[in-house]
Amino acid sequence: MKNNRVLKLTIAGVLIAIGIIIPLYSPIKFPLEPWSFTLASHVVIFFAMFISPLMAIAVALGTAAGFALSPLFTLVVVFRALSHVVFAGLGAYFLQKTTITKSAIKLRFFSLTVAVIHSVCEIIVSSAFYFGGLITLTDSFLVSVIIVVGVGTFMHSLIDFEIAMLIRIPLLKQPAIREIMK
Repeated sequence: MKNNRVLKLTIAGVLIAIGIIIPLYSPIKFPLEPWSFTLASHVVIFFAMFISPLMAIAVALGTAAGFALSPLFTLVVVFRALSHVVFAGLGAYFLQKTTITKSAIKLRFFSLTVAVIHSVCEIIVSSAFYFGGLITLTDSFLVSVIIVVGVGTFMHSLIDFEIAMLIRIPLLKQPAIREIMK
């Protein structure tokens, strides 16, 4: 039992560190206010969701810190990253209470649901900044916030979930990891 706690703490620390490093050093990122795309920026959050709600929330906060530390990202992008606490916590709680991880099809529906929650949270944050006069858009609200942020986030979430699944599957072959991960 104590070894599991040490392993979880170690994994949380590594995931948070990776979550901070990705927005700072990823070569594949496009910071276009209010939208941004940083490949794999959600992978560590998804991975943590399969371990525990607390870890998922901690890793989401860590990735938000990474966006805050990067000089490329504006305040709206940082707050959008901070909103990941919502989908991370809800998704991890759901995973903890169900057995959907045993079904690839159910996991894909889970991914779609999480992507919708993720998109809605980011639309809410972007809308608050827009209506608060804190950002100006080159296109209309509909195009910039609803389509670009909403649909873009939805697609980005699905891609990063699949990357997390590619990492998760071989790791589950390790007995210690399989014991702590859903």
